[in-house]
Amino acid sequence: MNDPILWSLIAIQVAMGAFDTLVHHEGTERLAWRPSQRRELQLHGVRNFFYAVIFLTFAWIEPHGVWTMILAGILIVEVLITLWDFVEEDLTRKLPGTERINHTLLALNYGAILALAAPILWTWSQMPTALLPANYGWWSVFATLSALGVGIFSLRDLLAAQRSERLDRGDPARLVDALPPRQKLLITGGTGFIGNRLVKALVAAGHDVTVLTRFLRNADSLAHPVRVITTLDAIHAQDRFDAIINLAGDPVANGLWTQKKRARIIASRVQMTRALDALIDRLNVKPRVVISGSAVGYYGLQGDQILAEDADPKPAFVHDVCKAWEESAAPIARHGVRLVVLRIGLVLGVEGGMLARLLTPFEFGGGGVMGSGQQWMPWIAYDDMIRVIAFAIADDTLEGPVNATAPNPVRNVDFTGALAKALHRPAWLRIPAWAIGLLGDMGRETMLGGQRVVPAKLTQHGFVFDHEEIAPMLARITGSRTAGADLRHQASVRVSDA
Repeated sequence: MNDPILWSLIAIQVAMGAFDTLVHHEGTERLAWRPSQRRELQLHGVRNFFYAVIFLTFAWIEPHGVWTMILAGILIVEVLITLWDFVEEDLTRKLPGTERINHTLLALNYGAILALAAPILWTWSQMPTALLPANYGWWSVFATLSALGVGIFSLRDLLAAQRSERLDRGDPARLVDALPPRQKLLITGGTGFIGNRLVKALVAAGHDVTVLTRFLRNADSLAHPVRVITTLDAIHAQDRFDAIINLAGDPVANGLWTQKKRARIIASRVQMTRALDALIDRLNVKPRVVISGSAVGYYGLQGDQILAEDADPKPAFVHDVCKAWEESAAPIARHGVRLVVLRIGLVLGVEGGMLARLLTPFEFGGGGVMGSGQQWMPWIAYDDMIRVIAFAIADDTLEGPVNATAPNPVRNVDFTGALAKALHRPAWLRIPAWAIGLLGDMGRETMLGGQRVVPAKLTQHGFVFDHEEIAPMLARITGSRTAGADLRHQASVRVSDA
């Protein structure tokens, strides 16, 4: 095994495998949080375990005789698992182009490794059975570190596969029970985090959904049947919609707020909302209601002050964004259409948004408090957000600004503790305020600032939240073992009571 070419190919294989795991499996695809990928996670877990065994063997041991045959058997099993994994991936998800290319390069490089290793293994297999110590210097150290890495991910993927059964939250159609049957709805921003779940719930409930998106490729993840359009010009004057839900807008917290970024954030919301106003003007039959997005950033940064819908705002860029968005929606009411403006808090779901970005660091023990941890986080559970939209459509007496947040906002330190507990991990880090401040106003307003917002209107109109407290909500949606035990206990109590 003292072949620098072979070791170089192994190093390349490790690098490409790490890229595939970190960028695709953990990054863009987030397999550990997709219930549909349970089998794929199991295959990854077993394969990574075999990789750990192979790396440690090559690092420190020279197997002879029967031991060589066992090692060869492990290599063959690993190849079969990889082929099975390719089939499983094609059946259960659409792979990004970069992942397909990376898989091809991995297969070619692995073939080269086997071609170089085969003569060595053959020679070893002819020798008397023995396990001889070996040491290849830095290559042995590298192989050991690689074994440690794949071993960690092996355990993680097997645990994630086990957890996937607890991530299923049931039929999404129940989230829009408040709606009358067979509604016709137009949704902008339907391919985004909130919109995707909303479309899934509406389609599951049998409603007629039209989604506006600028890019057709973004519609691949939508539930079907759904009508997808790329321009409002595709809608004719005689078309009818019971409701329009406007969620479109450039992401706020995905980059530094340069002047160009600030302008794009505001323009993307204002232009779309004005275009909807023009659409409604030319429709022969107006929609009954328009639900237009906004955010709790409307109130600016106000410390510990409790903020209901009638609270006065304070200056901040997030206020400027929301104010411009809400002002562009106001003219819609002149058409005799009921207008509801949802001031949305932090929508928490494992599928996307802020929480999705935190799960991996927290799972690997890298979670922590931001700054002082005393800033307020007005949150709402992902599914409750969908229920609020359905409620706003159905309740003819609800109009104007509405805070779409859970009744009990929490401080960042309490959120951090609840998430760490749900994932059964420590959260001992503290990200200093000065480090977050390096991100400019984006860091100061979205990470160090906050709003203590309460849903006064929703409460007055009788909306009942499924999730009012942060800790049990996070335990439930992250598939915590504790939450699973609690659910089984509740079910057994209901059965015994019956």
